[in-house]
Amino acid sequence: MKIQIQVDGKHVEVQQGISVLKACLINGIYIPHLCFFESSPHPHASCRLCFVDVDGEPLPVTACTYIVKDRLGIQTNTERVRQLQRSAFTLLLSMHEVNCKSCHANKRCELQKIAKFLNTALKQKTYPTYLKPISIDQNHPCITYYPNRCVLCGRCVQSCQYSVFSFAQRGFETTITTFGNRDVTEQHCENCRRCVEVCPVGALLMNSHQHQNQINGGNSNEMSI
Repeated sequence: MKIQIQVDGKHVEVQQGISVLKACLINGIYIPHLCFFESSPHPHASCRLCFVDVDGEPLPVTACTYIVKDRLGIQTNTERVRQLQRSAFTLLLSMHEVNCKSCHANKRCELQKIAKFLNTALKQKTYPTYLKPISIDQNHPCITYYPNRCVLCGRCVQSCQYSVFSFAQRGFETTITTFGNRDVTEQHCENCRRCVEVCPVGALLMNSHQHQNQINGGNSNEMSI
């Protein structure tokens, strides 16, 4: 069933029951986001970037979890929405290694897209930079993980049909880890690659001979689970 909503003064027709974020993206209205992706079963709004103002709500809401209803009025570009988005983005960057030229996701990275959209720099001075001591994790048999590129969006955790990935630790120490039978993991992951495809920042990379040589010649550590 189709319903009518209003976004930034523009009337659009959308499918009933979808989120505000999905309704906007379908209609070409960009809202910054990291933890949401098209087939995400249960968005958990962890990135805190997709805030919008909704008529009748006293405070901005996360667009990925708010369901549209007929005649709903939405504003994506208010001053308090932008302030919340820039604050969340700045905090996120304080735990991110900004070295775009050496990253395979350069010019395809969601962080670059968001920074341009919010008119803010990727290299921030607001907060001290906190990076994890291990820069490369080769614990997985066929996927390399870069903890300091990871934004903990959880896309890999949500998208993995074999439950290979999970969150570990807490607070600033939170990271993505793997568990389970390594033989089964390798067999399925080499064919699936879903986690690598949905990663928005290049924190996951399928191993290759050329890439393995690059790792062996650089700073490589193996994270024990």
